[in-house]
Amino acid sequence: VSVLIDKGQATSIEAKAAFEDLNDPENRLRGVLYFHQAIQAYWSGYTERCQYYIGKYLSVIGQDVRLSTFQMEFYHGLNSIDKYRGKNTFKCREIAGNCISTMREAAANSDWNFTNKLCLLEAERQSLSYNHRQAIASYDASITSARKSGFIHEQGLACEKAGFYHKRNGAVCKAAEYFKQARECYEEWGSSMKVDFIQGELNNVQILVNSELARER
Repeated sequence: VSVLIDKGQATSIEAKAAFEDLNDPENRLRGVLYFHQAIQAYWSGYTERCQYYIGKYLSVIGQDVRLSTFQMEFYHGLNSIDKYRGKNTFKCREIAGNCISTMREAAANSDWNFTNKLCLLEAERQSLSYNHRQAIASYDASITSARKSGFIHEQGLACEKAGFYHKRNGAVCKAAEYFKQARECYEEWGSSMKVDFIQGELNNVQILVNSELARER
């Protein structure tokens, strides 16, 4: 994904040409294209575009369960929460609940691949209900699990989500701690786009931290 974000030069026209006729129901490469477009859109911060390609991918795959289907459900849950947070809490919880059920099944079969994803979805769902203790425990569990599995980008993502959670709740010092961890992960992953994004958040949070420290003096 870092290559797609930072160095990918193919345009959508070139990508479609490489995957032949996308309207052909017999073209099995459509799912591959939609899968990667959804993930690229998610990491690039394009919520609506990500949701669109997730829908396209799931419509092509149908009932065919595969590893990529579980991975897509992970992004479906996270992206839906990002999209509907503060707008439609019921919709958020419904989609998150369905994706968590799928991820729980996946984690039962492959702890190494999916436990960190399950914990992150749980953390985000708990954040919707303001269950602070459970949310923090799940964020930290996701970070630990991703680190053990060697998923540096998903470790960074869990740190990023935890940082935003603390920022929303006014705990700016804790937010800064998690954002710093996220930046380190993204630096190791090699995504300059995500490093720059997190650095921007750190700069904003640092202003709030300085303001807080000034009030305490």
